[in-house]
Amino acid sequence: MKIALIGGAGFVGHHLALKLKAAGHEVLIADSLAINNKFVLSNPEYLAMVDERLDLLQVAGIPLIYIDARDYHFLSRTVGTWKPDAIVHLAAVAHIDRANKDPLSTFDHSLVTLENALDVARATKCQHFVYFSSSTAYGDFKKPEVDETEPCEPRGIYGSLKLCGELMVKAYGDTQGVPYTIVRPCALYGPRCVSGRVTQKFVELAHAGQTAKIDGDGEGRHDFTSIHDLVEGVVRVIDRQAANETYNITASHARSLNELVAAIQRRYPNFCAERGPIDPEKPSRGTMSNTKAGLMLGYHPEWDLERGMDRYIDWYRQFRANLAA
Repeated sequence: MKIALIGGAGFVGHHLALKLKAAGHEVLIADSLAINNKFVLSNPEYLAMVDERLDLLQVAGIPLIYIDARDYHFLSRTVGTWKPDAIVHLAAVAHIDRANKDPLSTFDHSLVTLENALDVARATKCQHFVYFSSSTAYGDFKKPEVDETEPCEPRGIYGSLKLCGELMVKAYGDTQGVPYTIVRPCALYGPRCVSGRVTQKFVELAHAGQTAKIDGDGEGRHDFTSIHDLVEGVVRVIDRQAANETYNITASHARSLNELVAAIQRRYPNFCAERGPIDPEKPSRGTMSNTKAGLMLGYHPEWDLERGMDRYIDWYRQFRANLAA
């Protein structure tokens, strides 16, 4: 299949592109590199991670077109002319704190880009539109484990815009005949992440011999999911043409922040964390059931938190060694 990834040079996108290419698909990435990426980052370490992403894409023979997906005409002329069989929409401001501090930019880069991508899918009669939503669409989890039938009551800008995106995707499906799949991931981690996720920040602090800070008592639970499991799930979504469905693609086993600290301490025994006040803007979460994805897609995650963090830390240590060489 010909698969276009809008916003595909980011953390999730480049991993997915490499996985799709290895599976035999023809992949095109459209990305401005201006949202938490090469053209705006100043941290030399993060820039080196982004360069590693781009190098991997180049070696794999995956073309990258520099496009601001807010520009409908440019997006239509480039991606539309390529006539993809599937479009995966990843363009967004992927951070709760940034979304709450800058709602205008978040709306612009999350929903304007989405509407443009949906209309390209409509105009080209694309067979499948895959939208990346988030666990935050659920809002506060009202029970320890939720599935896709749980009512969505998001809190804050980020989760609300994700749910708005889901409704837009469904509306295009209903009125314009664009087949879609909505993917809800949670607490992703893995190599070449520069998004400021808690797993990333804790590993960097541990490597530097510094202390982390935890909101609350550390018992807040997240469905920490390896990027390798996520992309495997999304490839299954695409390969099986799982249209007009919503899937939790997660580890389906929530773990506390204290357990995350313990997992990192296996490799960095002196690592520790201080407890602080709870952030009232962040929803309380738990386990996202992936039973539906297991039954319909044959998706079964392989990486628990301990093994997954070991793999991530192995990569990070090698990356830092290469950087110092």
